[in-house]
Amino acid sequence: MNKDNKCCCGNQVNAMAQMDEILAKYAEVHGALIPVLQAAQNAYGYLSKEIIQYTAEKMNIPISQIYGVVTFYSQFHLNPRGKNIIRVCQGTACHVRGAKAILQAIEDNLKITAGKTTQDLNFTLETVACIGACGLAPVLMINDDTHGRLTPEAIPGILAKYS
Repeated sequence: MNKDNKCCCGNQVNAMAQMDEILAKYAEVHGALIPVLQAAQNAYGYLSKEIIQYTAEKMNIPISQIYGVVTFYSQFHLNPRGKNIIRVCQGTACHVRGAKAILQAIEDNLKITAGKTTQDLNFTLETVACIGACGLAPVLMINDDTHGRLTPEAIPGILAKYS
């Protein structure tokens, strides 16, 4: 909770009732930390400091252990994520065919760097080692849509489809 008695997602204190429901569901399950964190992230969109602290208190688990799990598994996120997740391939084929220029074009258009989310929470930009579409290099994915044979000039039009 912050100083205004609001949860990470901006709801009133009673928003923690949803977290209590998640914790109650797994109360009798040994080793349920990961399912609890998955459910919390599904409910809140990410794992805020407040949610992690609350989980640590309620499950009687050291907060350091929870952070260890959250930072180890890439499925967990400590910051809000955008509605549209952009994954830019940085694999060998994409790299050779201009992935760096594609990433730069996206960063310039969205005014964020890789690993960040736009202020309007519309886009999160990530780099990945391989998308598995080497024949279409350079490639990016936005949500489940694959875009290949990219040029920097194509980026504004592609992004506009998701705005």
